[in-house]
Amino acid sequence: MSKKKQNETSEIGRRRSLALNKGSESYQARRREIARVAAELFNERGFKGTSLGAVAKALGTDRASLYYYIANKRELFDEVVREVSEANVATAQAVLGAETPALEKLRTLIVELMKSYGDHYPLLYVYIRENLSHVESDRTEWSQFMRVLNRQYEDAIIAILQEGLDDGTVRPVSSARVLAFGVIGMIGWTNRWFVPERSSDTAEEIGIAFAEMAVAGLRA
Repeated sequence: MSKKKQNETSEIGRRRSLALNKGSESYQARRREIARVAAELFNERGFKGTSLGAVAKALGTDRASLYYYIANKRELFDEVVREVSEANVATAQAVLGAETPALEKLRTLIVELMKSYGDHYPLLYVYIRENLSHVESDRTEWSQFMRVLNRQYEDAIIAILQEGLDDGTVRPVSSARVLAFGVIGMIGWTNRWFVPERSSDTAEEIGIAFAEMAVAGLRA
């Protein structure tokens, strides 16, 4: 890279950092739009098969303009997935701490998780397909952090089901861990067939149906 190009890149990076720190709504809205379009391309072509140039083309702009909002596609994907996952964990922990019966907590959490998949489609589905055991060396810290978030979400569902097992409202057909992974897997599998614009059912409606199935099947 020429010295002039390096200086231009450095200047864009400086402006991007300033804009991120300032955090204006218009700037964040544009980043969300870029993330949405990028996620759609990741879903169609795979993460490795999608270039930042392809994202720019889909947005009707050029790569140089994108650099004001994002340094590269990994940063874009990693940051947005982390934000969504943190929000889902916060929801799960809030539901766990609520003063409601275990099966009502489970019902609420299933619906909320499915809604999140729909609201951020297809971002979380792309993430499901990411192999966190084989990521680039400069993403190791991110992948470790995401594993922690995954465990926190899993632990919240396990704890909810354990409450139900302990108070007798959940049938002891298996351990709380097995039941929890059954619930998570049921929702995660929608990545194979749920496309919001083609579906006759919304993500929330699917979540409600799944919640009814789970609660009815587990109720003692």
